Amino acid sequence: MILNLESIAIYIRPGITDMRKQINSLSVIVEEEMILNPVSGALFIFCSRNRKLLKCISWDKNGFYLWLKRLEKDKFPWPEAGRRKPR
Repeated sequence: MILNLESIAIYIRPGITDMRKQINSLSVIVEEEMILNPVSGALFIFCSRNRKLLKCISWDKNGFYLWLKRLEKDKFPWPEAGRRKPR
């Protein structure tokens, strides 16, 4: 699959995510914690504790894609989880 990154929304979940989680659990995080629609076609990106592993999920018409990227030497720059502002 080829994504046109200019035409889709990209959401980053700050802080760490348990990388044992797969598509179902990650989509629950998107829906319940990020308060977004996991089947919107947007790209959702999660990072591991040591910042060497990324997981991305996206919905495409009839199912989810799951991508994984692991760095051998470097670390991904990643925002820390902050406190949620009251609405």
